[in-house]
Amino acid sequence: MIPNFKLSNGVEVPAMGLGTFLTKNGEEAARCVCDAVKAGYRSIDTAMIYLNEEGVGKGIKECGIPRNELYLTTKLWNDSHGYEETLRAFDASLKRLGVDYIDEYLIHWPGQEGSFLPTWKAFERLYEEGVIRVIGVCNFMKPVMKELLASCNVSPMVNQIEIHPMFQPDHLIAFCQEQGIQVEAWRPIVWGKLEKDPILQAAAKYRKTPVQITLRWHYQRGVRTVPKTTHYDRMKENMDIFDFSLTEEEMEAINGLNTYVRTGESPDEFFGMDSF
Repeated sequence: MIPNFKLSNGVEVPAMGLGTFLTKNGEEAARCVCDAVKAGYRSIDTAMIYLNEEGVGKGIKECGIPRNELYLTTKLWNDSHGYEETLRAFDASLKRLGVDYIDEYLIHWPGQEGSFLPTWKAFERLYEEGVIRVIGVCNFMKPVMKELLASCNVSPMVNQIEIHPMFQPDHLIAFCQEQGIQVEAWRPIVWGKLEKDPILQAAAKYRKTPVQITLRWHYQRGVRTVPKTTHYDRMKENMDIFDFSLTEEEMEAINGLNTYVRTGESPDEFFGMDSF
């Protein structure tokens, strides 16, 4: 089974979840949730902008696991920043998902300067009302995170950011961990870009795949991952990383692959108010 990380408010969250970015709404999303639960996952990550909340919700109902045994994440899109707008967007996500609470609700992007501050006040209200168990953010860099921490009543418990062997924002990861903020990685396995010597050497040694070595590397850094796949065999493969450990030398060798080159959008440049 997948071990847990404990968040700053005491909530325990699986160290790995299923990502659903680009998973089609309807039957495909529902099947993926059911397959993931069958494989042993208890955490599902979606977002309003993925346009598959209805399918994910259908899968949650059909998977055969009680709702309180699943950890469900969704995210607020950029066109819903603002206090009242956030409350409306949250209610809309609840309806699409067909649930009465969200385990983890995240601000997907900071948006325009300062726009996340009234948004966060709405997050705090929803958290205090008990309809969200964990509140957090995505793509918040250190200066923006500092601004939020200086003004909030409830600190964010999560920051989901791009991390993989070729892009390691080490200073941001360290800052979040110092503040008790759980770091989550999106695009953690950058398919097709893991054929690097340190990863391949470890894969051969442990009889694992390069993807499994990379996910293990994240786990040993204390980073939670939500790798996306629609294939049941890959779901099982991805979670089969808890029966071995990388050595310090192997971890350092993978750390040395860092190029600081993103494969996704930069939070400093991307606002995405109209489209993804």
